[in-house]
Amino acid sequence: MTDIYAFLDTHNIAYQRFDHAAVYTIADMEKLDAPLPGTNTKNLFLRDDKGRKHYLLVVGHDTAVDLKALPAVIGSRKLGFASKERLKKHLDLEPGAVSILALANDTVGAVEVFIDAALWENDSFLAHPLVNTSTLLIGKADLTRFVAATDHALNIVAVPTR
Repeated sequence: MTDIYAFLDTHNIAYQRFDHAAVYTIADMEKLDAPLPGTNTKNLFLRDDKGRKHYLLVVGHDTAVDLKALPAVIGSRKLGFASKERLKKHLDLEPGAVSILALANDTVGAVEVFIDAALWENDSFLAHPLVNTSTLLIGKADLTRFVAATDHALNIVAVPTR
């Protein structure tokens, strides 16, 4: 697993760190004693129906994604949630710690990242630093530099909702 703090520091990506009890869901995040600044995100690790392509979809924490309509938007086949084994293999993560920062672990480019255009209108974002006991606040410009530093394309799309 990548030392995410070393990666961020090496690439001059600014962040603010908040440590807290382990959180596994958005509901857990909302129960934290002090609300964190920035926009809370929900991260869905998906695969196509053949298991050949993998996607990390980043949306607002309260966005209900229409998974039946999403393939047409991202140019994929039918989608489903990837298994915890695939999550470990491609992003070196455990369930509950899925984050855009896991792209640092995808050194072979097996995962495509898509960010909802509505979410991208915000100035700063909250993301787990590969564990669910901390959250980082990262500005849009720094998040853009982070994705580029991982050799991934930043795909901004209008995510269909239910």
